[in-house]
Amino acid sequence: MYIYDSIQKTKLKFEPIQPGKVTLYVCGPTVYDDAHLGHARSALSFDLLARALRADGYEVVFIRNITDVDDKIIAKMQQTGKSLHEITDFYTHRYTEDMDALGVMNPTISPKATESIDAIENMINTLISKGYAYQISNGDVYFDTSKDKLYGSLSKKVNDDTISRIEHILEKKNQKDFALWKACDKSDTVCFDTKFSRGRPGWHIECSAMIAKYANGTDEYSIDIHGGGADLLFPHHENEASQSRCATGHELSKYWMHNGFVQVDGEKMSKSLGNSFFLKDALKAYDGEILRFYLTSIHYRNDFNFNEIDLLQSKKRLDKLYRLKKRLIGSTPGVPNNEFKSVLLNAMQDDLNISVALSVIDDMITKSNEALDSNSNDKNLKKEITGNIEFINTLLGFGAKEPFSYFQLGIDEESKKQIEMLIQQRSEAKKQKDFALADQIRDQLNNMDISIMDTANGTLWEKLS
Repeated sequence: MYIYDSIQKTKLKFEPIQPGKVTLYVCGPTVYDDAHLGHARSALSFDLLARALRADGYEVVFIRNITDVDDKIIAKMQQTGKSLHEITDFYTHRYTEDMDALGVMNPTISPKATESIDAIENMINTLISKGYAYQISNGDVYFDTSKDKLYGSLSKKVNDDTISRIEHILEKKNQKDFALWKACDKSDTVCFDTKFSRGRPGWHIECSAMIAKYANGTDEYSIDIHGGGADLLFPHHENEASQSRCATGHELSKYWMHNGFVQVDGEKMSKSLGNSFFLKDALKAYDGEILRFYLTSIHYRNDFNFNEIDLLQSKKRLDKLYRLKKRLIGSTPGVPNNEFKSVLLNAMQDDLNISVALSVIDDMITKSNEALDSNSNDKNLKKEITGNIEFINTLLGFGAKEPFSYFQLGIDEESKKQIEMLIQQRSEAKKQKDFALADQIRDQLNNMDISIMDTANGTLWEKLS
């Protein structure tokens, strides 16, 4: 397997620290608001990675954290009058629901910052004792970036104007120094007791400490792969890498992977631009599997321009898979075709080359339809094709739905009731041998663009357009 390392800016052959086992850490959400398309893109990118690694035979320990103490959460508390746990529990649940709708597999471990204060305190104490961190008069603790000669090596932004975004504190030794711990004042309500002061952790130390707590590192690296959005490379991942390096004496991650930005109609998604697209709104209009297929159809490293015209075109491509599956009704999955499985897996082993993977699937659909046209009663053929579709679902996370149900997506409940009532009336007419009425109802359904199929288990239906 080859993956693109964001730091070396090239594809590298993947060689895990421990043979056969992969530890993957991905920065999860800060739970103060609903998930947006950027969250979805990142979660889906690394869900694909975890699936590809597992299909390649690796045991994957997938860690995705929850940041449940942060300035944005505290601001939400002040706005709403709700407690920390009321806000974070609510939005953590909402995030999990949204990820489930997209078919994102649950991480192996999902640690929360508030449940990792002991690990955070231990790492800060280590950094202070080693001379890499210092405390100022109000109780805040800062990381001394001048003590790490490799600071900036991850993002190459150490001399960049981006540094000016970092807060200016008079007592800081260097402008680049960042907060490990923020001491509480009298107005603060979210505080934890530590050896150095009563306060709360900085953002960057949370991830480093959780990796130290939950990942079984080696003398060379803490984890195999660290992932996240491209916007996290600096300052978040730079600071993570630096403080972990200094605390542990080894590098944080062997490989670094970053997914591209999400744009809405060509602009980088940003609340300041007024075009933030919440995932919950997209899920109201489109099924999660359709969104998953669309959001993963562009290579994870590329920026993604979300627009509904492209989404509908993408759905038509997914429709073809389900139309093939419709021809396999009643067939049980067999062993997938070895050549198909190998070519599809090889595409994903090439830095998750989704374009090639989807082309392989398109080719399989075409050839499968041609084979079924010639051999529609071949049970072994149907089992193999059904096995192919099952492998697609295992590797890429789509194709699992019952096909007639898939083609009912987007139809409102009132319309469904009307369609099912007509189907029931047709069934009763056939029982009464009133075939003229049955044909009349079928014509009525056809005029509504509803296609029906009579099976031993009842009548299945779908919306044609």
